[in-house]
Amino acid sequence: MMRTSASSLLRAGVRASSMRTSTVVVPRAAASTHAISNPTLANIEKRWEGMPPTEQAELWMALRDRMKENWAELTLQEKKAAYWIAFGAHGPRAQPPADENRKVALYTAIGVLVSLGLFTAMRAFAGPAPSTMNREYEEASNEFLKNQRAEPLTGLSSEGYSGKGQVQSPPKH
Repeated sequence: MMRTSASSLLRAGVRASSMRTSTVVVPRAAASTHAISNPTLANIEKRWEGMPPTEQAELWMALRDRMKENWAELTLQEKKAAYWIAFGAHGPRAQPPADENRKVALYTAIGVLVSLGLFTAMRAFAGPAPSTMNREYEEASNEFLKNQRAEPLTGLSSEGYSGKGQVQSPPKH
């Protein structure tokens, strides 16, 4: 009986297994091996937006299947169509309408004018100011808050506070 080292046995096993490997053939769809007809791809830039979504999807899937093959086998029309469908000026990359800026400015101006009109109408038909909206009441509120020690860290009751507190109304004449 002949003695061999473990490494030589390992090498022999690897060599034997590499010789036994078989290649797996993946079947491909027959449609992907044939070029897409030129009339289908002709003038795709102008026809794309008007095509039904199902037809767009079918054309894109056919082009995608063709691109899985060797790109040297693609026709020039297929390459141009695939590029335009992927990166062309349609959908979100389409150019905005020519009058878009004018419409934005117009609708913004209309919105501001309507808001101003509503504000003016509300102020015109509003009742008088509440009785608590006078300087005397606001100063009394400041004194009450100081006595209650409200907001002792940063507010009216804190040391060195120099703000107006609750006072916001102008003095009476």
